[in-house]
Amino acid sequence: MASLRAASSSASRLATALGGRLHHQQATLTTSCVMAAQEGVRKEQDTFGELDVPNSKYYGAQTVRSVMNFPIGGDNERMPLPVIKAFGVLKKAAAQVNQEYGLDPKISDAISKAADEVISGQLYEDHFPLVIWQTVGGLGTQSNMNTNEVIANRAIEMLGGQLGSKTPVHPNDHVNKSQSSNDTYPTAMHIATAVEIHNTLLPGLVALHKALDSKAKEFNDIVKIGRTHTQDATPLTLGQEFGGYAQQIEFGIERVKVCLPRIYMLAAGGTAVGTGLNTRIGFAEKVAAKVSELTGLPFVTAPNKFEALAAHDAMVEISGALNVLSCSIMKIANDIRFLASGPRCGLGELSLPENEPGSSIMPGKINPTQCEAITMVAAQVMGNHVAVTVGGSNGHFELNVFKPMMVANVLRPRKTWRQCVEEDLAALGIEEIHPASGRQCHAFVDNCVIGIEANKERIDKLLHESLMLVTALNNHIGYDKAAKIAKTAHREGSTLKATALKLGYLTEEQFDQWVRPEDMLGPK
Repeated sequence: MASLRAASSSASRLATALGGRLHHQQATLTTSCVMAAQEGVRKEQDTFGELDVPNSKYYGAQTVRSVMNFPIGGDNERMPLPVIKAFGVLKKAAAQVNQEYGLDPKISDAISKAADEVISGQLYEDHFPLVIWQTVGGLGTQSNMNTNEVIANRAIEMLGGQLGSKTPVHPNDHVNKSQSSNDTYPTAMHIATAVEIHNTLLPGLVALHKALDSKAKEFNDIVKIGRTHTQDATPLTLGQEFGGYAQQIEFGIERVKVCLPRIYMLAAGGTAVGTGLNTRIGFAEKVAAKVSELTGLPFVTAPNKFEALAAHDAMVEISGALNVLSCSIMKIANDIRFLASGPRCGLGELSLPENEPGSSIMPGKINPTQCEAITMVAAQVMGNHVAVTVGGSNGHFELNVFKPMMVANVLRPRKTWRQCVEEDLAALGIEEIHPASGRQCHAFVDNCVIGIEANKERIDKLLHESLMLVTALNNHIGYDKAAKIAKTAHREGSTLKATALKLGYLTEEQFDQWVRPEDMLGPK
């Protein structure tokens, strides 16, 4: 009876822990369809004992134990898909290199094929349930073992074996051969980060820069009043203003690229503490070369494995680059919404499309919602960088154990900025982004700021009402007299020209000759 009660309690705990996260859905793969048809659970063991594992799942006991012990956050906090794909790349590379060092080719081939399914993402939804906040702290051991178990069981199935038997493919002895969670997780972090930067972030930023630069050229001949301290300043063109935005994004791209050489350095081969225990000479170099071959990116083995395991300065560095981009986009979006403020009582220099009602009480009100959204995202990315900074500072002795949190907060801005960049590009009327995201933003291109327009009459009116045009007189009548003209005109509600003539500092002909906004746009 006691054993029955214990078994019932164990089953109850498993069902509770798995509720809502370990779905018994029919998978898309033919092999998974067969598994899904099998009812019940199987027994698998880890070093703590035996646990029930759903028959429809490829993971094993360690994954189930992690789910039971750390039901934190749910699906929204799952290990990011790019990290799992990166693990698949690493496990395939390691299997092929281990074959060179004596691993049975049949086992190596099965591991490689199973890893391909991990890389494709088709196993993610049903077989990788673990969250960022997982057992063994922030090292990522259980995600490494989740990957090992899934690949091992899938390989066993391919070879006609029994799931959970650990034969002929063992998750530790074969899939994890010459590896430790301590070096595999930071390796996966770097692979995921580099791949996502190349595939999503950089193409979007390059297109955004192109779009802003295009707007700068379009607005090149529109002379407007500048503003410093939010007060009137000297003239510039709207094109020069947008050119500044384009330059910010160009510098942001350069900052990201400057970080990449450190991201390309892989910890694989360092194993537990960086010494390379249980690996073979040349393993680290061969794995890095194989990862490079599989991804098309210039990965190399880290020159110092102790640094690669104990510190993640490269992740803090790339997060910092994303933080700077957040600052840039915050400034750009704020400028655009302030320049478009109005429509009657604001600056009103730009017109933005009208997407949706802006108030539940004020009829007809329209708000710059896209600018508001992207500035909120920028604030979140800045917060993410704080978390990455704290994580990076907590590498105690030979191992940093904030890894999952750090990589999640680096990858989240990449994904969010991609989406926001798509919206910004659409706002600027640019439909051709990188293929993966172009289709997603097509509707936004049609319905949003595709026609950011300059309100030329309003711009010209504000330009010629500005008192700071008086700056053009400095070289002719001196700073003090020019200042008196401006202050007197402001106090009396008069124009610069009328005040200058009243004070007798110059003639009407001289004023018209010297105070020309279009001549105030650069050095003479």
